[in-house]
Amino acid sequence: MDSNTLYYSLDLVSGSGLVLSVEQKAALQTSLVILKGNYRFERVLFWGKILGIKNDYFIAQGVTQDRMRGKKTLYSLNCMDWHLLPPATDTMITEISVVKGRFMGDPSYEYEHIETKKLGEGDEAVEEEITVKVKEEKRLAATISIIDKEVSVVPRGAFIKTPHGHVTSNRSFEGLSVTEAGKISNYFHFSEPVNLKKKSLLEKADLDPSIDFLDSIEEDIPKGSWSLQFEKGTDLVDTVDIFGINSETLTRGFKWKLCENCI
Repeated sequence: MDSNTLYYSLDLVSGSGLVLSVEQKAALQTSLVILKGNYRFERVLFWGKILGIKNDYFIAQGVTQDRMRGKKTLYSLNCMDWHLLPPATDTMITEISVVKGRFMGDPSYEYEHIETKKLGEGDEAVEEEITVKVKEEKRLAATISIIDKEVSVVPRGAFIKTPHGHVTSNRSFEGLSVTEAGKISNYFHFSEPVNLKKKSLLEKADLDPSIDFLDSIEEDIPKGSWSLQFEKGTDLVDTVDIFGINSETLTRGFKWKLCENCI
């Protein structure tokens, strides 16, 4: 949700029961403006929060002209002081896959697990146990990346891809019509496409390359893992991932205002 409309956007997602206190809202309203100026972001989005045992992580993302590739993620423990997270890599995601349980709320906390590696070849091969340590800050960055990849959803036409390959907001987008908003095929994962690259030229013939450059959530497996729910009559639509990410991470729903630019 955009930092400029934080109060309004928080009301749209308050139905889940997870809300921010008045103090936290006031602190975010101020600190996100400062954050935008310090890092020279074009927009700052409040991503949400991840619950921890000692502290909760408040997450913000700053974007530049390229909305998809020019994104940086930051976290805060007090809604005022922000720290930049490293980009999540495939190696990082593999490392944190063995970490279970809740976040501690301490970025310097280290998780430990034992890995068994085989050294040598043939009859001389021996198994050795190695203790691997993973910092919570690394786990936080990888977890946010996984959530973004799996459940960050945008309506069709909200973003356009320029001939140079940059992804920018579509300034003429004013929301989907009621009819179009009720079609699951009009919602896309806002991440690098995977299924689209596998389609044949015949399957891509009816697609508009400027707006149909992402993977539709309709193609997600298992089928029916997403549902659409209208709220406030037909003024608001809620896309919900029924199955969620996994038992360790926060399941997120996305609400889209049909009569306004909701991005």
